[in-house]
Amino acid sequence: MSLFWVVVGQLAAIETMSTSKKMITREEWEKKLNDLKIRKEDMNKLVMNFLVTEGYVEAAEKFRMESGTEPDIDLATITDRMAVKKAVQCGNVEDAIEKVNDLNPEILDTNPQLFFHLQQQRLIELIRNGKVEEALEFAQEELAPRGEENQSFLEELERTVALLAFEDVSNCPVGELLDISQRLKTASEVNAAILTSQSHEKDPKLPSLLKMLIWAQNQLDEKALYPRINDLSNAMLEDPTT
Repeated sequence: MSLFWVVVGQLAAIETMSTSKKMITREEWEKKLNDLKIRKEDMNKLVMNFLVTEGYVEAAEKFRMESGTEPDIDLATITDRMAVKKAVQCGNVEDAIEKVNDLNPEILDTNPQLFFHLQQQRLIELIRNGKVEEALEFAQEELAPRGEENQSFLEELERTVALLAFEDVSNCPVGELLDISQRLKTASEVNAAILTSQSHEKDPKLPSLLKMLIWAQNQLDEKALYPRINDLSNAMLEDPTT
């Protein structure tokens, strides 16, 4: 992310200048980029970190062979982690819980919030499938005791059970719990917990660096006119408009 450091460096350089915006030509900007050296090994590690964290096991293996970059975890564990994530995304929460316990039973034993959210997702799936009596029984036996010990859990349980009061969930104020996005949210939480248990960052570094780049450009916009990246998908420098 050499561009980020160029932006930050330029921002610091003109911090004490007058309030009028400085004009930085493309030639000047590209020279600054070329003068900043980033090791290819570091860039490769950044790519590998993204592939491993996001679960692209085949791409990670191919990248390892092509670049010689070793991942910081066993790639075989990615397959197991993605199986858990996929199970939650498909609504097979019981299967996901079994797989997590097979990986490391301490993950759920030491993370009561995660376990509650998985059980909450099981309740949501029962409601989705119209199993009202089973859903009520499950809520009473598995979730209510946890709600008695934690006010936040109790509030989430009450929101979830409220789904049963509406025949048409489109009119339900908590109908979003039945959206696929809720499954994805729970799946991401499980994925992050597994990564943490493996001493790996729960979020890839690349998106964070891109956010830092956007922030730095926004700061520099107030002080200078310069070639900037407006579309992160192609990373092309665009000349400033005067």
